[in-house]
Amino acid sequence: MRLDESVTEPISIDIWSDIACPWCYIGKRNLEKGLDAVSADDDAPEVSITFHSFELSPDTPVDFDGDEVDFLAGHKGMPRAQVEQMLSHVTGVASDAGLEYRFDLLQHTNTVKAHELLHFAKAKGQQHAMEERLMSAYFTEGRHVGRVDDLVDLAVEVGLDAAETREALEAELYLPAVRQDQAQARAYGIQGVPFFVIDGQYGISGAQPPAAFENVLRDLWAKRGESEPEAAAV
Repeated sequence: MRLDESVTEPISIDIWSDIACPWCYIGKRNLEKGLDAVSADDDAPEVSITFHSFELSPDTPVDFDGDEVDFLAGHKGMPRAQVEQMLSHVTGVASDAGLEYRFDLLQHTNTVKAHELLHFAKAKGQQHAMEERLMSAYFTEGRHVGRVDDLVDLAVEVGLDAAETREALEAELYLPAVRQDQAQARAYGIQGVPFFVIDGQYGISGAQPPAAFENVLRDLWAKRGESEPEAAAV
């Protein structure tokens, strides 16, 4: 046990993601499994997680006319059969992570407003709950996450005030914060998500398995212990 846990800084985990990124939701789940595993350690690492904005397709209209196959076939120029095969693979990987993706229900949309909502939720101490709610709504429930009305409904579900949420979204109060995240991503050279920056030292790209997070967290936490004075015998 540490001599004074209050002076030990938590390990920071900064995650760049888009709620419309299927690998980001999988990566989030894998991180959570890694955190669950290390939480059982005698000297369990303490962590602080912050989500940051990254738009995969900022030119997407709010109301896209078509399904996910239509979007990816047009956006990536891939044959429909290849897109369907790719989505089937992602669905299988998501299932292994405990997620039931429903690409047949998914409503593709622009995600900038969802990112604004995440920053508003962060200011209210509800960013993690809002991130989970948005991703679940988008990938497993077929909910629309690009329109203000729909986003307000989802915000209320995690305990945020409807009127205050609507005002923040309609006035674009948190759009500068979204743009700041995106600028930081460019500065880091991040070109794809999910991207995890751990303690400002380690960059982990993609939906890595839980063990990858376990190893990094344990290594960093052990180094923190080595840098602290030994506890006096009591």
